[in-house]
Amino acid sequence: MGFHHLAGAAYRALTARKDGPSLYDVCDPVLLNPGGGDPHLCKFYRTALGNPALRPLLRRSGLIELGEAPRLERLRQALISARDDEAPDWAAIGQPVAALLDTIDLGHPSPKPAPVPERAPGLAEIEPVIRACGAHLLRSYGANGFIPTYAAFNLIGDADVGGREFLMALSGLNSRGYKNSTLLFNLARIFIARSPARTLINPPWRGIAEPMWQPMQIRHRSAYYDAFFTETLLSFVETGLASAEQTATARRAIAAMVDFCLTTSREEVRSHDGSAVSVITALPPMPHPRFSRFFAQIKQDLGFGIYVPDCDTTACSFSAATQAGSTDPILNQPLIDFYAGYQVGGGANESRVTVPINDNIDYEGGVVTWIDNLAGERPFGNDLDPTLNLDILEVSFRNLSRWKIIETPQRLATVQRIIGFQKRLAASGAFTNPRSHIYYLPELYCAYFGRCYAAFIALPIAAREAIDPGGAFDFIRVKVLAYVQTELVAGEMNVFDAALALVALGHLGAEPASFAPALSCIVSHVGEGGRRGPFKAYEWNKMKTPTRILVGGPEVTSAFVLMGLALARRAMLRGTG
Repeated sequence: MGFHHLAGAAYRALTARKDGPSLYDVCDPVLLNPGGGDPHLCKFYRTALGNPALRPLLRRSGLIELGEAPRLERLRQALISARDDEAPDWAAIGQPVAALLDTIDLGHPSPKPAPVPERAPGLAEIEPVIRACGAHLLRSYGANGFIPTYAAFNLIGDADVGGREFLMALSGLNSRGYKNSTLLFNLARIFIARSPARTLINPPWRGIAEPMWQPMQIRHRSAYYDAFFTETLLSFVETGLASAEQTATARRAIAAMVDFCLTTSREEVRSHDGSAVSVITALPPMPHPRFSRFFAQIKQDLGFGIYVPDCDTTACSFSAATQAGSTDPILNQPLIDFYAGYQVGGGANESRVTVPINDNIDYEGGVVTWIDNLAGERPFGNDLDPTLNLDILEVSFRNLSRWKIIETPQRLATVQRIIGFQKRLAASGAFTNPRSHIYYLPELYCAYFGRCYAAFIALPIAAREAIDPGGAFDFIRVKVLAYVQTELVAGEMNVFDAALALVALGHLGAEPASFAPALSCIVSHVGEGGRRGPFKAYEWNKMKTPTRILVGGPEVTSAFVLMGLALARRAMLRGTG
């Protein structure tokens, strides 16, 4: 996307013919200066949608059907109910928005087939990239005191959230603030997607993972990211390509990040049996997330004030600490007992999934995302993500003996039910469908299955047979490899796609010859990040509600590239040894 594309898209948005009432014609009369009602809804509207930067782009984006007075009035009355009712009927409020939402047409990327590269890059081309990525991460850590990640809003929203899914979210989220933001963001999506502003806010890109080109990106820190960067720096040290000074710096950073995960981000909650359990919160209190003062206030104004612990951050933090050799007593907790209380099964826990926007998959055996804090708050409601469940399996395999999983029938049963959930997902092919995932791409699921498989295959044979007597892991491996080799690397990729492919292929024992497309993509794009790092920022994970919020950053890309290339290098060295 170049300057001419941006300039042309901006010109078309600013000069478009207005065919009906705009977002501001609808909302200003009821939300701009209401004089009463829910103050958050009105503040959210003014801050997120009615601000001076967005108004010029959307002021000419009208909907012709809202020219019908009864339809416009129904929509305004829904907004008035959301603003004024003490206990709003969210299903009724959402109906006129859902009907309009179903008129927009959004799709997932569909990369064109790519030619097979003439040759695969060799070790002499790969190793300098590994060193560059490692140096980038350590340089960023030195400059910031942590390795940052960034969040950015894509106001056009997610292709998997139509009217039906919007109503699910509006009804299933617990916090009124999140309901407000979901309502207004999805209303704005309609005007954006049906106007020339669409190509400015959501320009096309190469590959699958979305580039984070948005000018406003929110830098922050979370235990989930620190756990990921811990694994990356461990991988860098293990390659032997880090200098003595870099190795020492990496080890200090690893120790600090593990401490951030297990100490700074620790939170006590109640298990299903009433016992106290220490888990890891998604976002610790200020100042630890390291938001700027400006974005800290914006976050509060938009209603994102409450963050609760989640099963994924807890699993990844425990795993990273285990790999780093931590002896913190928190790791002795058999987390699998706690997760059993959040596992869906037999209909008894089905109500835990209050936001089932991926109900095309069978939840049986899966563990939900969000953990109730001591105050009983769960502002996001709850959902169930397949990749998160891979992380639970992975940390369980790393702590198999410590948690006595095989020796404890209930713990073994919990693990096997998660494996059953994953096998059904693979057998149906649903893991390749973006709709099946809440927070991740299918391609990232493949990479994380590789990570989980590596932890599984490292176990003694007797343990593997006890955990997986039916051979589910071998079955899933075949399915994931086939998808990566015949679809992901066969199409046009960007650097992030290529890194995910290498992580999957490397962990799953693919032939080094299959690495060629991904290696070529990475090596040919070194330097694309300019002054910010070797590579650009891409979508790592996302939230689909209240709108599409992408998380990633140049450091995240460097980390995935480093891990993918390290795995490829190891396989190539084995082949030449």
